[in-house]
Amino acid sequence: MDIILCDYLYDEDEVLTLYNSVGWENYTHDPVMLKNAYQHSLCIMSAYVEEKLAGIIRVVGDGYSIVYIQDLIVHPDYQKKGIGTALINAIFEKYQNVYQIVLLSDEDNVGFYEKTGFKKVSDMGCCTFIKTKRE
Repeated sequence: MDIILCDYLYDEDEVLTLYNSVGWENYTHDPVMLKNAYQHSLCIMSAYVEEKLAGIIRVVGDGYSIVYIQDLIVHPDYQKKGIGTALINAIFEKYQNVYQIVLLSDEDNVGFYEKTGFKKVSDMGCCTFIKTKRE
C-alpha cells in the first residue's frame, strides 16, 4: 500500500466523509465552522491511498513555542496500517524545533500516542483543563 503524504487543500465533501467515518459529528453538523477551522489552522497534512483521503492531521498554534494537534483522523478502512504514525512523524519533522507538541485524546488511543512518543501530562506532574460549548 502506497501512502502519499501532502499538504491538504480543503475539499468539503472529502473532509465530511472522513470525519463521519469516525463519528466526529460535532464537526460535521456545522460544515461552515469546520471550513473556517481549516482555513485558520497552522498546518494540515493529508494521507492518500489510491487517490482516496485515508487520513488527515490538523495543527493549530504559533509554530515556535507550541503546536497543538487538533485533529488526527484515519478512516477505519486504513487504521493500523501506519498512516496515523506517518502523519504524526511528518508533524514531528516539520516542527522539530518547537518546544511543545500537545494533543487531547480519549482513553482508547493512549497506547497509540505513547508509542509515538507522547506522555500523559499527569505523568509529568501536570493536569489539563478544558472548557467547551457543550457545557
